[in-house]
Amino acid sequence: MKSFKFLKGTPVLTVMSLLFHENGSVHTHSDPQTYFFEDDGVIPNNTLPLLIYQDAFRQHGEEGASWLEKYFESNNWRNSWRSGVYPFQHYHSNVHEVLGCYQGTALLHMGGDRGEKIAVKAGDILIIPAGVGHKCLEHSADFRVVGAYPNGDNPDLMRGEADERPAADERIAGVHIPHKDPLTGEESGLKTLWTI
Repeated sequence: MKSFKFLKGTPVLTVMSLLFHENGSVHTHSDPQTYFFEDDGVIPNNTLPLLIYQDAFRQHGEEGASWLEKYFESNNWRNSWRSGVYPFQHYHSNVHEVLGCYQGTALLHMGGDRGEKIAVKAGDILIIPAGVGHKCLEHSADFRVVGAYPNGDNPDLMRGEADERPAADERIAGVHIPHKDPLTGEESGLKTLWTI
């Protein structure tokens, strides 16, 4: 499935923005890439698109992990953790998730078996809507991400089993759009791209 950038039928222009980091540095970034995935009968996915900010932050390694945790928390994405990404297709039916890659590289399979294989690297941030499948296909030995959730909610773990639905679909439909994008805050990102 291809990446599209549409907002109510109109192409979204790539707008350069400035982010002021905690250490005083300034980093530019463009609007995120958007990926739409349909229900494939196993993984429900979501009508909201997966968002990927490439080269969104400069700090890598442990410094990058600490920065992500603080920055996500400042935008009310909490309950953070540091690790990799599961090597099996899974999704969360009760909450959206953000992943910030702070070191290494990986090839992720997003949206279920019929979805998209996407390469990520340190500096990238992914915002995964509830219901969107994801798994790691391959990764460098040092690949690590910080994950977090709006309001610090606790995610469930769905694997696409037959008995998960339709209850999982009902939970996905009930997940609210967060008040802030974990990277850009209140002004852009999911606040404009996740309009219904």
